[in-house]
Amino acid sequence: MNRINQKLQEDKKLLSIYFTAGYPNLNDTVRIIQTLEKSDVDMIEIGLPFSDPLADGPTIQASSTQALKNGMTTEVLFNQLKDIRKSVSIPLIIMGYFNPILQYGVEAFCKTCQDIGIDGLILPDLPVDVYTEQYQSTFEKYGLINILLITPQTSNERITYIDAISKSFIYMVSSASTTGVKTGFDDTQLDYFKRIANMKLKNPLIVGFGISNHETFSQATQFTKGAIIGSAFIKVIKTNTLQAIEKFVVSILNK
Repeated sequence: MNRINQKLQEDKKLLSIYFTAGYPNLNDTVRIIQTLEKSDVDMIEIGLPFSDPLADGPTIQASSTQALKNGMTTEVLFNQLKDIRKSVSIPLIIMGYFNPILQYGVEAFCKTCQDIGIDGLILPDLPVDVYTEQYQSTFEKYGLINILLITPQTSNERITYIDAISKSFIYMVSSASTTGVKTGFDDTQLDYFKRIANMKLKNPLIVGFGISNHETFSQATQFTKGAIIGSAFIKVIKTNTLQAIEKFVVSILNK
């Protein structure tokens, strides 16, 4: 069984952390991943930086720009991760945009992911119809789960379709805006969480965008299996040492 689906079976609320590969320094990637696992994070989303990250807010955009300046590329990332499974066992997901994958070659990209031990991909700009028609068979050939996104604007019909073709969790975007830190969720967002939870989808939901502390993590996971934190974590690693990572994770989980 894929590591993501094994993790989803655990009787707990899951915390997934996103960070941009090659940020703040080019060779920080592996150390950050190892430190996150030691800090009891459940899953890690490794951001493959891209020059035009449409779904990302200013914090993640800035980290992508710096990572690219540092020299991060698809090839560099794969080289950094080639031995990652010797020290890390939790699910690893690459999140990015489809253009770099096309440039690398979709099948070659998927094969390298399998060789390294990547469990899934999150590609916000790959339309679900294009995925099912052109790329699903390739992803599945190499054991990769494609994690699909829904937003408050996604119709129930579309959500039902996404649920039908998904083979893991659904990434539930908390709002229509880009990524970024928020102080809390308003009634509209909480109603959205309730509405989707009441649809009784076959796949679990994990919420992303706007989660930055224990309060927002608790709000987001009241109706879902887990939550994803990106921008708030990027801010932590921008100005702090690796020792700050464990402190940050403890503050989210309120251990």
